[in-house]
Amino acid sequence: MPEKDSNSVLIHPTAIIDPSAELADDVSVGAFSVIGPKVKIDTGNIIASHVVINGPTSIGKDNHFYQFGSIGEAPQDKKYQGEDTTLEIGSRNVIREFTTLNRGTVQDRGATTIGDDNLIMAYVHIAHDCVLGSNIILANNVALAGHVNIHNHAILGGFSLVHQFCTIGSYCFTAMNSVISKDIPPYVMVSGHMAKPHGLNIEGLKRHCYSREAIKSIRQAYKALYRSGLTLEDAITEINELATECQELMLMTEFLKNHLKRGIIR
Repeated sequence: MPEKDSNSVLIHPTAIIDPSAELADDVSVGAFSVIGPKVKIDTGNIIASHVVINGPTSIGKDNHFYQFGSIGEAPQDKKYQGEDTTLEIGSRNVIREFTTLNRGTVQDRGATTIGDDNLIMAYVHIAHDCVLGSNIILANNVALAGHVNIHNHAILGGFSLVHQFCTIGSYCFTAMNSVISKDIPPYVMVSGHMAKPHGLNIEGLKRHCYSREAIKSIRQAYKALYRSGLTLEDAITEINELATECQELMLMTEFLKNHLKRGIIR
């Protein structure tokens, strides 16, 4: 059975914790887990057996790390030369078995960042300098290359692959085995290799209590972007006009204004 050490941290006797690591009093650490230097773990965290957490890494409250995860390891980037880049994890995330979460690189923002209330399923890889918002689901075997940005409430199906520097908008949905090489605007569903748009995440919008009027406007925006034959510039103009009467479309207009460098899936 686990036992409490002198600092009242619930630690299995086979766990190895660097003396410089900072753990809140109620953190639970399972058998054979290793927590290295420059790691800070806030209250309520559960770390199962055989988890390795290296730093610099900061972890918020009430996360659950399942067995065999590799958290805060050095980035898989040939430019990395041992700099003190970071991994920053928010609160109430569930991180399942065999996940790999790498730190950032100095060539980008120097940090990999994960928000709150995310479900990261087994065998997911999150590479250096990725930024994840909150309430995201990454199903089994999702792989994010470096510098990927995923906005709130997105869902990525199993075995989805995301190319470096791509951005996936809020409430997006990717089908299993999707291969994503360009940005995906909010609300859009994609599938295929290479991924193509296949309608809107209507069920997701209904679950988040979007009104009929808002969903109708979002449908009109999708039609302008993907089914009208308009140029991208003309489609954006039409969506901007629709957004004057539909606040929910502001997510799409802001996305299209700020994420056109790589190009969007069309």
